[in-house]
Amino acid sequence: MLRTLIIDDETHIRDTLTQLLRLCCPKVDIVGEATGVANGINKILELHPDLVFLDINLKDGTGYNLIHALQPIGFKIIFISSFDKKAIQAFKFSSVAFLQKPFNPVELIEAIKQVENMEVKDFDLCLEALEENIREGGF
Repeated sequence: MLRTLIIDDETHIRDTLTQLLRLCCPKVDIVGEATGVANGINKILELHPDLVFLDINLKDGTGYNLIHALQPIGFKIIFISSFDKKAIQAFKFSSVAFLQKPFNPVELIEAIKQVENMEVKDFDLCLEALEENIREGGF
């Protein structure tokens, strides 16, 4: 089971994702939710999840702020956002798992498979590639 935390500042997004995960991804165990960077950091330290669904833009900062506050990362991340297509390419080129809102169940299942097959140390390299892609692309 993947102990999973959902971090998004929109209740309906957290609720929709929870329902989809329960229907489509039986290996995912949702252990908690958070609404922002500060709350998310506290929940991660408390719950020690294997996987975090992390919104990029939160009311009290960004998903990147959360990641930098928790270095090194001891969990896998699936980013969730409403970013435009150009920014999505930055994620795809870095091999970081990403889901665009609104969620597509097939893409959700694929993202779960992607993180299941990735080692946390490899994920750190993907995060570095993502940051570089974002800087170079001006996102």
